[in-house]
Amino acid sequence: MQLEEKIWFWGLMVIPLIVLVFLLLQWWKHRTQRKFARKPLLKRLSPNSSIFKSILKVVVLSLAFACLVLALVNPKVGTKLETVKREGVDIVFAVDVSKSMLAEDIAPNRLEKSKQLVTQIINNLASDRVGIIAYAGKAFPQLPITTDYGSAKMFLQSMNTDMLSSQGTAIHEAIELAKDYYDDDQDTNRVLIIISDGEDHGELATQVAREAYEEGIRIFTIGVGDVKGGRIPEKRNGVIVNYKKDRQGETVITRLDENTLKNIAQEAHGSYINGRNTTEVVEHIRDILNKMDKTEFEAKQFADFESQFQWFLGAAIFFLMIDVLLLERRTSWLKRLNLFNENAT
Repeated sequence: MQLEEKIWFWGLMVIPLIVLVFLLLQWWKHRTQRKFARKPLLKRLSPNSSIFKSILKVVVLSLAFACLVLALVNPKVGTKLETVKREGVDIVFAVDVSKSMLAEDIAPNRLEKSKQLVTQIINNLASDRVGIIAYAGKAFPQLPITTDYGSAKMFLQSMNTDMLSSQGTAIHEAIELAKDYYDDDQDTNRVLIIISDGEDHGELATQVAREAYEEGIRIFTIGVGDVKGGRIPEKRNGVIVNYKKDRQGETVITRLDENTLKNIAQEAHGSYINGRNTTEVVEHIRDILNKMDKTEFEAKQFADFESQFQWFLGAAIFFLMIDVLLLERRTSWLKRLNLFNENAT
């Protein structure tokens, strides 16, 4: 599926405005009626008035606007799946999601910076395939090798430090998992890009990196954070309430360990890149990929996308017609239904 004009999603802001105007109108009507007469007398003067019908009209009008916005966005659905020949490199991104990645020594924090870097690298790819791994104390396959860059960026944005219960920074686990990501039936160039603050508390990373290179995987590492270190915030409802402390009650300072990342890259005939400057990182990775031989592979992708706006436009017109036909007074069936106990005296 494709969304042609995403900017129209801002039109959904009309719906809260409709609800707000309705609530203000009801408050004004209630206040004015109280000045005019008491509630029992008002019921006798206007026995057919219905708050339920008013609410129903607002709901229907909101649905009409929502459908109209979706029609303007114009969703498109692929109607044909075809196999195409492409040339490229298989790239797996291993993103560190340990708690230390919440440190804000690089804006907005290490994890969000990592997402920005991977997103910009993907935006500059042409026909390469990508996969994503999340890791902390353990490694978890987030997205298998694919040519669907949209899905890759969607899965990337959903990553957070709570997705893995096992904490730590076991880079060797990510490298081991990456070995199984690549298709052994296709002899493509294999690249593993590790994005981390380098705080690997194990000693296996360099050894596993050497083994990975022997299997044809080159590893490049990107360091996010500051060598001077930063504190790990603990937030509640988006507000910092404290900073992580160790068992002695001292505030934990987490630092970018560039040496570990450099050693890992060196063992796998790759290179280390400091991730502070996004443009430099993207250009560096692009230069590396351009120097690699591109291997031809088959990929399936949707073609012949057809617009679906007409369904939403039709639904919008339908809801608008219902809204016009709905009266704010109670009908006989509504009296029998007696919603909101409106017949009580």
